[in-house]
Amino acid sequence: MSEQPQVQDHPERNRFEITVGGELAGFADYRRTPGHVDLVHTEIDPAHQGAGLAGTLAKSALESLRAEGVQVTPSCSYIAAYIRKHPDYLDLVPESARAAL
Repeated sequence: MSEQPQVQDHPERNRFEITVGGELAGFADYRRTPGHVDLVHTEIDPAHQGAGLAGTLAKSALESLRAEGVQVTPSCSYIAAYIRKHPDYLDLVPESARAAL
C-alpha cells in the first residue's frame, strides 16, 4: 500500500469511512443518540483485506469518539474484539456494558 489510509467521519451517512488513494476501502456504520454512539457494523472491501485497515479504522473511530466525549457501545463484533485487545478504549464503553465484552 503506497498511500496512507485516511479515516473520516461522515455523519450524513452515519459512518466512519477509510479510503486509500481516494478510493473507499471500508466503513464502520453507527447509530448516534445524544452522548452515545453505537458502532454496529464494520466492513472492509475484499480488495483491501489483509492490509490492517480494519484496525486502523477502529482505532481512528474510537479516538474520534473519545475526543467528542461520547460513550460507545460496540455492537459490531470486530469493534468489540478490538476493544478487548486494546483495553485502553474500555473507558469509552458504559460501565454497565463492560462485562459483556
